[in-house]
Amino acid sequence: MVNGTPGWYTANQFEEVYMKEFENRGEEPLTSRRLIRPSISEVADRTPLRGAVHRKQAPPEQTNAENYYFIKQMQAKTAMVVMLDDGTELHGWVEWYDRDCIKLNRTDGPNLMIYKHSIRYMYKEEELRQRRRRPRE
Repeated sequence: MVNGTPGWYTANQFEEVYMKEFENRGEEPLTSRRLIRPSISEVADRTPLRGAVHRKQAPPEQTNAENYYFIKQMQAKTAMVVMLDDGTELHGWVEWYDRDCIKLNRTDGPNLMIYKHSIRYMYKEEELRQRRRRPRE
């Protein structure tokens, strides 16, 4: 009894009571009741290193979707509409492109080399025709 509460023992008191029971019976305890803790080096050997944890890789910065799109439009010589940042609308097809600019061939004017950073958006000219034909609902 600890602090007047039957059945409650601290770890040290429990060990003393356990050992006294065996002494009263004239027997020897089978095992020591002490907690066996592994050493720090044993624990370190069992746990994997933090750097060795395999994490999901981040997606690549460049997916090459833009390259694929331009190549497809160049091969088909698809008529495109290019809307510039200043609101100018240009019609033509993409002859070539690089990292910073595209070359737009036009039938109604001179061919143009346009910096990509000045393009607001671009789309196929046939999409413009389809929108005009489709009645509004």
